[in-house]
Amino acid sequence: MPAARPVWKGQLRLSLVSIPVELYSATKTSSKISFRQIHEPSGKPVKYQKVVPGVGPVDTDEILKGFEYEKGNYVLLSEDEIDEVKLETKKTLELTQFVGSCEIDPLYFDKPYFMVPQDDLAEDAFRVVRDALRQSEKVGLGQLALRGKEYLVAIKPCGTGLLLETLHYEDEIRKSDSFFSGIGEEEADEDLLGVASELIERKTAPFDAAVFKDHYVKALRDVIDSKLKKKRPKVVESDDDEAPKRGGDNVIDLMAALKESLEKSGEGGKSGRKPAAKASSSAKSRSGKAGTGKSSSRAKSSSSSGRQRKSA
Repeated sequence: MPAARPVWKGQLRLSLVSIPVELYSATKTSSKISFRQIHEPSGKPVKYQKVVPGVGPVDTDEILKGFEYEKGNYVLLSEDEIDEVKLETKKTLELTQFVGSCEIDPLYFDKPYFMVPQDDLAEDAFRVVRDALRQSEKVGLGQLALRGKEYLVAIKPCGTGLLLETLHYEDEIRKSDSFFSGIGEEEADEDLLGVASELIERKTAPFDAAVFKDHYVKALRDVIDSKLKKKRPKVVESDDDEAPKRGGDNVIDLMAALKESLEKSGEGGKSGRKPAAKASSSAKSRSGKAGTGKSSSRAKSSSSSGRQRKSA
């Protein structure tokens, strides 16, 4: 068993079968950099106090939780009263429904947890549920009371164990209509679509999370390490003049940009295939017709500068 403390212990129930299980958080925050607020003149950390207007600082044991049922009026609940709320899902997670492993929109997923059997006696039944989910390619759904809230959860095989993921309820998800309504329904240009699809194909590879690193954390760590080496740390100021500028000179034709991306991916890629003939011929035709336009001149300028860089 891992050294970490479980965030939940209870029964995983499938019909009449109950399996003692434990949950552990599948993510960690130790790799992230956290800051505290510091009072600069004294160099001491800033602390926060619970303050009541007209009363001043108060002790924690004097604080209750209040539900505001109307403006300025509250129903008060103590921690004991909240803990006395009886929910079967506090100790039992029953799998009440099963869905296809790809049926849940990723928008609903919240936080992952590892689920393991509590002891050796629970392993046999645990393996049966795990392998049945894997063989059927299904995800089990249920509800679980955890940290003062009842969650909708999904369970699926993960290695030799199970992965539990908390899900958002339907009323917690914003509707996309108001955000996407301004986007036209016209289909993408076929020539551009062909080149973009070829670029995607060349860059397609199996997912490996280890390939991606948090560059911001590393850069921030370098700044911290640099300041630690100095006896009198100074504030590192960024030079706004070095920030990349955006303007009309950098605007290039979309087709030219996609083609340049294809050329670069082809140099280091595996396939090295050329874009579809239809997309290439159509692109040449369009380029010839628009040879006197601003967009074409920009594309030629971009292409010429690219050749100069390669020759150099």
